[in-house]
Amino acid sequence: MSIKSTILGFPRMGSDRQLKKLVEGFWSGKVTEQELAEGSKQLRADHWALQASYGLSEVPVGDFSYYDHVLDAAFAAGIIPERYQQVDNAGTQAYFAMGRGLQNKSIGIDVPSLEMKKWFDTNYHYMVPEVADNQVFSLHSTKVVDEFKEAKALGYAARPVVLGPVSLLALSKTAKGSSTKPLDHLARLLPVYVELFGQLAAAGAEWVQVDEPVLSLDLDVAVYQPAFAQAYAEFAQVSGLKYLLTSYFGRLGDNLSWAATLPVHGIHLDLVRGAADLDSALEVIPADKVISAGLINGRNIWKANLDKQLATLATITSARQSAAPVWVSSSCSLLHSPHSLKPEVGHLDEETLGWLSFAEEKVEEITILAAAIADRDSVAEQLQRNAANVLSRQQSERITRPAVQQRLAALDESSYTRQAAFNVRQAVQRDTLKLPLFPTTTIGSFPQTAEVRKARAQFRKGALSQEEYLQFLDVETRKCIEWQDEAGLDVLVHGEFERTDMVEFFGEHLEGFVFTKRGWVQSYGSRCVKPPVIFGDVSRPHAMTVDVAKFAQSCSPNKPVKGMLTGPVTILQWSFVRDDQPRSQTAGQIALAIRDEVVDLEAAGIRVIQVDEPAIREGLPLRKADYEAYLKWSVDVFRLATTGVRNETQIHTHFCYSDFNEIFTAIKSLDADVITIENSKSDLKLLGALEVHGYAAEIGPGLYDIHSPRVPSVEEMAARFAALQKYIPAENLWANPDCGLKTRGWPEVKESLTNLVAVAVAARQAHAA
Repeated sequence: MSIKSTILGFPRMGSDRQLKKLVEGFWSGKVTEQELAEGSKQLRADHWALQASYGLSEVPVGDFSYYDHVLDAAFAAGIIPERYQQVDNAGTQAYFAMGRGLQNKSIGIDVPSLEMKKWFDTNYHYMVPEVADNQVFSLHSTKVVDEFKEAKALGYAARPVVLGPVSLLALSKTAKGSSTKPLDHLARLLPVYVELFGQLAAAGAEWVQVDEPVLSLDLDVAVYQPAFAQAYAEFAQVSGLKYLLTSYFGRLGDNLSWAATLPVHGIHLDLVRGAADLDSALEVIPADKVISAGLINGRNIWKANLDKQLATLATITSARQSAAPVWVSSSCSLLHSPHSLKPEVGHLDEETLGWLSFAEEKVEEITILAAAIADRDSVAEQLQRNAANVLSRQQSERITRPAVQQRLAALDESSYTRQAAFNVRQAVQRDTLKLPLFPTTTIGSFPQTAEVRKARAQFRKGALSQEEYLQFLDVETRKCIEWQDEAGLDVLVHGEFERTDMVEFFGEHLEGFVFTKRGWVQSYGSRCVKPPVIFGDVSRPHAMTVDVAKFAQSCSPNKPVKGMLTGPVTILQWSFVRDDQPRSQTAGQIALAIRDEVVDLEAAGIRVIQVDEPAIREGLPLRKADYEAYLKWSVDVFRLATTGVRNETQIHTHFCYSDFNEIFTAIKSLDADVITIENSKSDLKLLGALEVHGYAAEIGPGLYDIHSPRVPSVEEMAARFAALQKYIPAENLWANPDCGLKTRGWPEVKESLTNLVAVAVAARQAHAA
């Protein structure tokens, strides 16, 4: 049987983050719009050429994006809120304003960005479209058609990729002041898709990949089954076009039976995270529909066990011998994988290299599977090499540390409990810290300037000695603390100038991690992260932050400086994690390492310690039946990390960009003394969670969005702070930004924080009156 080999999408940024440089150059005015377009066109051509070089039967097009694919879909459908339509005649500048906001006082433009949320349970962020009651849909952009024509002109067999209409609306929100639900507008949106698909058919497209990832969620069948039926019945009227209904990140579960009846020509199955669907899928997917088997993990970096996946593929082809063709593909888009292993040669040791597979290598794995099902002997050497690498990882002595496993197994209930209840701790901490009403703080990082990055690069190249580099960091830290003190902030931070990334930094100091040279993945917009790789048992050989924290506190004799740590769930979620033991066990090992650091910070005189968990919501399973087990162990590992301190020590934590209602009970169970939490970008939805669940500890909902370069006014933040005071007792309310300030510039940071302090001071005066 001949099998088509393909992928659902490819990383956008380029092997050396070329897209990041183009986009940021455009924002700064150093790159023209034409240069941005031409550079991006070349990048797409390079990516298609790479995929085709491995023999993929078909390359995806339309998966490329300047900023975010959900934003692309909304922009293409004319879902452009009125506030952006004044910008650049709703052109490229308006598109970027929707992603990151735009503030240009000289021409009277000041618009915040759209809300940003995590893309299902990944560390990728998407922009949330806003649908108004009077929404007018129109085909505003033909980007996917243009890119299909590009690929076709270069001679590639190409398949356009489009975010489906049901998922687009399900992932949207109701615009402020409107009352209809986004999905209520489906019938008026569909003609735009029909027009788009008609243009694709006219351009020569045979297949369109229609991504409907909401199918991996618990859906109200009474709402969603008719919506899908309505949409795909209309699409079936476009002659000459075939549709691959695509979902990923989990099992279709009870959605599979009715999704299989839709008038589409193929169905993609994520057989990595949704392998439980396979037997049912073989029963219910009609014989005339293609099955696209997502057998290569698009979300991790380990080599696939090709013999195991080949057996699964053989099961499918055997069951479908007289049916429509079978395709072999990635489980999801390779957007979530680094670009290529080639830059890691000479950087990583040979054994570790043999265990890994990035996007380029995953393309090759897919083509090997497709070839092997037709003629195993044709790829016998590749299969033998893969089996040896898989076995090497299984047998490596580097993986297991018995002392770490024994320590985790020996824990008892006391390891998860603070000395006293919160109300007792709060009284002791108020007496110790003597903070004012409405204390002000920041989340941790301060701007990583060009000077900071240059010094780090020089140190790594050997151009700066360790002593010189540490002296530089001390100067930057002292300046940062002195400015915060002068600005009137109450609880200070050291700025984290020594850290490239809040996870990578800790991984570099822990056993069980390795680090790539160019293992970048997109987080949001032009922001890329380089996740560490957890390959074995985790332990802390030495203190990681104590010396820096002690120095920082010495720079501020009258105000506390927070010790800044990343929590175990976030380190887990933002790393590429070993898949040979439960994630909960790896998280427990990380928690013990962080616990040791927390205890050492307290012993060094640090009175406020923040253990960030921005990714705790991100790890929540997609299906509600799986929530309880995850929330139990994620709460446990946070408590394990933070409960080794005395009552006097104030434990902070931070959360961002989440639907907090779903996890608010778990947040309360963390038993932190203070939480800082994203709020400004999500229209104060946090207030709904507070109203429903209540919260007795101290809390700092973010007063402004740090992911945008715009500076919020005093009036804007004061209105937000006043709304919070209706739900949170004054003695428990903090004032702070949404998140860390690493990606911002000093001028906007200073102006924004000065305004924030003014809001807190005014609130104290008003409360005293």
